[in-house]
Amino acid sequence: MKIAFLFLFSLSIIWANEEPAIALVPTPQPPALATPKLPIVTKPVLIAPDFHSEVRAVLESTCVSCHGAESQKGGLRLDTLAYAKAGGDSGPALVPGNKIESILLERIHLPADDEEIMPPKNGPLSARQKDILDRWIQTGAHWPNGVQLKEISERELVLRRKSKNKQFVSLSAFPPEITLKTQEDFNSIVLVATYSDDVSRDVTYESAMWLENSSVADFKDRILYPIKDGETNLIAEFQGKRVEVPVKVTEPTTPRPVSFKLDVMPVFMKAGCNTGSCHGSARGQDRFMLSLFGYDPEGDHHRITREQGTRRINLAIPEESMLVEKAIGAVPHSGGKLFAKDSQHWKTLVHWLSDGANKDPEDIAKPSNIELFPPSALLEGNGATQQMTVLAHYSDGTTRDVTPLTVFQSSNDVSAAIDDKGLVTAGSRGEAFVMARFNIFTVGVPMVVIPEDLEYNRPKLPENNYVDTLVHNKLHKLRMKPSELCSDEVFVRRLYLDITGLLPTAEETAAFLSDPSEEKRAKLIDQLLEKKEFTELWVMKFAELLQIQTDDNQGMSYKATLLYFNWLKDRIANNVPMDKIVKELLTSKGGTFTNPATNYYQVERDNLKITENVAQVFMGMRLQCAQCHNHPFDRWTQDEYYSFASFFSQVGRKRAADPRENVIYNRKSGEINHPVHQKPMPPKFLGDDTPEIARGADRREVLAEWLASPQNPFFARNLANLVWAHFFGQGIIEPVDDVRVSNPPSNPELLDQLSAKFTEY
Repeated sequence: MKIAFLFLFSLSIIWANEEPAIALVPTPQPPALATPKLPIVTKPVLIAPDFHSEVRAVLESTCVSCHGAESQKGGLRLDTLAYAKAGGDSGPALVPGNKIESILLERIHLPADDEEIMPPKNGPLSARQKDILDRWIQTGAHWPNGVQLKEISERELVLRRKSKNKQFVSLSAFPPEITLKTQEDFNSIVLVATYSDDVSRDVTYESAMWLENSSVADFKDRILYPIKDGETNLIAEFQGKRVEVPVKVTEPTTPRPVSFKLDVMPVFMKAGCNTGSCHGSARGQDRFMLSLFGYDPEGDHHRITREQGTRRINLAIPEESMLVEKAIGAVPHSGGKLFAKDSQHWKTLVHWLSDGANKDPEDIAKPSNIELFPPSALLEGNGATQQMTVLAHYSDGTTRDVTPLTVFQSSNDVSAAIDDKGLVTAGSRGEAFVMARFNIFTVGVPMVVIPEDLEYNRPKLPENNYVDTLVHNKLHKLRMKPSELCSDEVFVRRLYLDITGLLPTAEETAAFLSDPSEEKRAKLIDQLLEKKEFTELWVMKFAELLQIQTDDNQGMSYKATLLYFNWLKDRIANNVPMDKIVKELLTSKGGTFTNPATNYYQVERDNLKITENVAQVFMGMRLQCAQCHNHPFDRWTQDEYYSFASFFSQVGRKRAADPRENVIYNRKSGEINHPVHQKPMPPKFLGDDTPEIARGADRREVLAEWLASPQNPFFARNLANLVWAHFFGQGIIEPVDDVRVSNPPSNPELLDQLSAKFTEY
C-alpha cells in the first residue's frame, strides 16, 4: 500500500512538471484517495481576421476580377456574401464554419501546376493570404451587412491603407435623393469620404449599404431598381459615419417606351456615330449622314427610316437591321464594333425598332438640365479613382440616371483621365475639368490631383480682404504656397504700367522709394487712378473691344469714328457705370453723328455677326459654332443661337441728310428663321426665359435691360474677369472672351465674389 501510494504521488508530480518532493513520509491524508488529474490538451484558438483590413484586400485584389459584377467565371461571384454562398457551377464557394465543404479553400490550396487552382493568374496566394481565408471561413466567414466588393489594383490598395491614417470628417452620397419611375428605371449611388485635409475618396465599395425597406426597391451592384410603389431610405455607413438617401418609387410595373430623341440618339452620341469624324461630318460617312451631335433629330429620324427605303432598318426582324448589325460588328463597318450584342445599347435599338421605329410624341418630357456628381474632388496619389454619376432632370419633374448614355471628357488627361464609364483616375499633380455631355447639355466639375506623402503645412498668411482669402483657399487645395511680397522697386514699376500704361520716371521712382510711410503703396494707387492716363488706357481697351475704327465700306467715316471714340471717352472719364454704357449702346437709335453710340450698328451690319459680337464682348461667349450646329463644347444649341439673334432682326438703317451719316431705327418687323426647319425664332435670352415683347416694341431695349442686369449671370462675371486679366496678365477664365463649360474659371469662388462686387459698383 505504501509503495503504491508513493508511485502514484510521483506520477502526479511529473505530470505537473514540478520538482519531486524531498520528504518520503506523507502527511495525513483524507480517508479516500483523489484520482490524479491528467493534463488537458487544448486546440489553439483561431482568431478571426478583420474583414475590411485583411479579408477584403485578398478577395478584391485576387478574386473579384474573375468572379465579380463584370465577370463570373464558372458561374461564380465572390463580391457579396450571398453570391459566395450560392456558389457557381461546382457548388458553394464558402460554407461558414466548414473548411471541408468550402470549395474556395480547396481551390486555393491546390498545387501551383493544377488547372483548377485559384487564382489562375499571377501565381498562387501567399501563405499569409491562404491563412487569412482559412481562418475567416473557419470562424464563421463574417461579412458586414451591405458590403459589396469590387476589383482593386495593388496601387489602390496602398492608397486605401494610407487613408486610415487620416482624420475622416464627413460622408456624402450622390445623388442626395433618388426617384425611380417606370419599370426600366434605375439609379446608381456614389459615396465620397472627405478628410480633414480636404482630400476626398470614393468609398462606394468600402461602405456598407442597405435599404430600410427592401420590398420597395432592389439594391444590387450599387444600383437601385424599382419593385413597388412606396418610399424608403438607403442607408450607407463608413467608419462610424452614416448618411441616408431618400428613395421614392412610382409606377414600377409600367413599361417605359423607348424614345428616339431621349434613348436612341444618346446611343449614337455615346458610340461616337454623330461626331465630325464619322456620320456627323458635313458629307456623312459611307453614304449615311447624321446631324452633328444630334442638332437635327427630325432629319436624323428621316434619314434612318426613310432614306434608301428599308435598307437601314428591318422592322420584321429588328436584330438583323443594318443599323444594328454594323454597330455590333456583325457586318463590315468602317467604324468597327461599337458595342456588344445583348448590351444595353443593343437592346435600346432593337426595342425601338420592334416598336415600329416611331417618332416621339409632341408631349414627351424633355431634358431640362443635367447634374454631374460629385461636384468636385481632391484626389491624392497617382492611381486614386473617383466614379462619376450623371442625373438628368426632365420637364415633367422626373429624374433619370443617364451615366451609361453620357459622353465624358477631361480637359487634362495627364492629371485626371476619365473613361467611357465615368471613372476618373488620378495621374500627375495638377488640375483638370471633367465634363459630361448628354442630349444638348454639357456640364463639368473640377478635379485637383496632389501627390501622396507631400510634405505640406498650410502657412498662416495675412489676409486683407476676400480676395486674399479665396486665393489662399485655392492655393491650399493645390498644396502651393504664395510668392513673397514684391520689393518697392518692382511694385512701383508694375503699378505705373498697370494703371497708366507708362513707366515711372526716375524722379517718381526715387520719390516713392524714399517715402518711409507704411501707407505709401495705397497712396500711390489712389494717386495714379486720378491721372488722365488711367482713363485713356481703359478707353483704348474698350475701343478695341468695340472695334472703333474707320471703315468706308461700312459707312464708318473719320468723323463718325471720332465722335464714337469721344462718346466712349466721355462716359468712362465721368465714371458712368458699365451697365448704363451698355444699355445706351445697345438701344441707341438716330443719326451716327447726332447720337454717336449708334455707330455700334455701323461697325458691323450683319445681324448674325452683331449677335456674336454682343455675346463675346459683353458676356465673354463665342457662339459661332452654334450658328451651324449645337456647340460641341458648350451649352448653346442652334435654336438658342437664332433665338438670341432675333433681338437684332428689326434693326433698320437708312441714309441721313448728310450722305456721310446713317440713321439707326427700329423697323418694328422682321424675323430670323431657323436654317433647318425655316420657322421664325422668337427672341430668347441666352440660358434664360423667353420674354414677352409687344408687337412693334424695340426688342433691343428688352435685351439691354436683361443683359446688364443681375438676372444675367454672364455680364458682371465677364467684365470682372476682363479687369482681373488686365492687372494679372491672365484671366480667371482664359482666354477672357472664351467663356464656356469646357473652359471653367480657375477660381470660381473668387470670380463669383468679384462679380458681386462689380454689380454693387
